Amino acid sequence: MARHKGRGWHGRLLAAALGVTAVAAATSVWSAQANPAGGQQSSPPAVSVPDTPAQDRKVAQVAAEIAHASDAGPQGVNITIDDGPDPVWTPQVLRLLKDSGTKATFCMVGTQAQAHPDLVKAVVADGHRLCNHTVSHDTTMDTKSEAYQSKQILDAERMITKASGGVRPEYYRAPGGAFTPYSRELAASRGMRPLGWNVDSKDFERPGADAMVATVKSEIPNGPTVLFHDAGGDRSQTVAALREVLPWLRDQGYSFGFPVR
Repeated sequence: MARHKGRGWHGRLLAAALGVTAVAAATSVWSAQANPAGGQQSSPPAVSVPDTPAQDRKVAQVAAEIAHASDAGPQGVNITIDDGPDPVWTPQVLRLLKDSGTKATFCMVGTQAQAHPDLVKAVVADGHRLCNHTVSHDTTMDTKSEAYQSKQILDAERMITKASGGVRPEYYRAPGGAFTPYSRELAASRGMRPLGWNVDSKDFERPGADAMVATVKSEIPNGPTVLFHDAGGDRSQTVAALREVLPWLRDQGYSFGFPVR
């Protein structure tokens, strides 16, 4: 998986996270592959899952394989929005999604969710789903210890759940695709399906809205899960691209769903 996200954003999030944690885891016909590049990953070995508070233990395990497929079937599309919530861009994305009748999955960074609980609640209130994107968006976490990976995932899970008013994230997306067998199994044990993507809009690079739209149109045959961002800088191009892409997808006969769990 491409590590396509800017280090400046990662650095700012990691610095913020250090103030929070002292140490800073029925398919559609499109996709049974285990990573966005199309490679197949084997099921991870059993791992020792860290103990969690009693009130956090009542969750059902889900599959640990990385999901790409849509629960809306062969013509389903999953819109996924990463790195927020952000007080400038998340409200604009939410407004656009509501106006177009589209549901999406928001992969939230723990520090962002903690800073903006009102936006987390707004995402939930609009019928969207939550995804755990770790505490500090460390794109190198697959090179770190299992203890570090565990803290990034479990702390973010608690932060997002608290910010939402008790709604737990249903997915886990590793920053930059930095999954490990351990992180996938840990997330799955907490009821969070590891979540990949098939179409990277490249909006993080800000190539212009037209370029993003062209990328989605050309790559949507690759699979249903499309990656956008609502934080990490100026996301005006993302908003403009979504405004064009969503009706185009409907016109092509696609419907919007959520990633399989």
